[in-house]
Amino acid sequence: MDELSKDQTCPHAGECPLQRWREDFPIRWENDSYVTRRELTKFLTLGSGLLAAANAALAIAGLRPEARRFSSVRIAGAAEVPPGGSLLFRYPTDADPCILVRERNGVLAAYSQVCTHLSCAVIYRPEEDTLFCPCHHGYFAPDDGRPTAGPPTRRLPRILLEQRGDDLYAVGVEV
Repeated sequence: MDELSKDQTCPHAGECPLQRWREDFPIRWENDSYVTRRELTKFLTLGSGLLAAANAALAIAGLRPEARRFSSVRIAGAAEVPPGGSLLFRYPTDADPCILVRERNGVLAAYSQVCTHLSCAVIYRPEEDTLFCPCHHGYFAPDDGRPTAGPPTRRLPRILLEQRGDDLYAVGVEV
């Protein structure tokens, strides 16, 4: 049914249903403003672009490793850890377990002993040359702490080492 203008009469006999509708739902057309499809599309495009840019900025910020410096703590003498051996210590507080690993080639590396999957203790397996999480069979590379197998997706936080004479010191954490 076409909408009737104010000066038109209803073609139906009796009370016009269109007039009754206008009385029940009065619309002041001069005060009504519609959002056009073009404005809606522009708003959605700009909003989506801003969300994508914010997402990209957060992803880029998360890729940079952040190193935090703490007071230096003596871990052990460099000769105390044989090739293929490991040593447990706590750094930067007594509540933070860490592991110092000397690979078979003599390279020293230290990591947080807390698995990045579900916080189980990571152990060094020299026969496999890997850091192993026994809870869910997660494996990490001993040279950089990146996950190589299992459920963990983030690398282990690296403990920054400094050698002073024959002693090894922990000086910071790279997250």
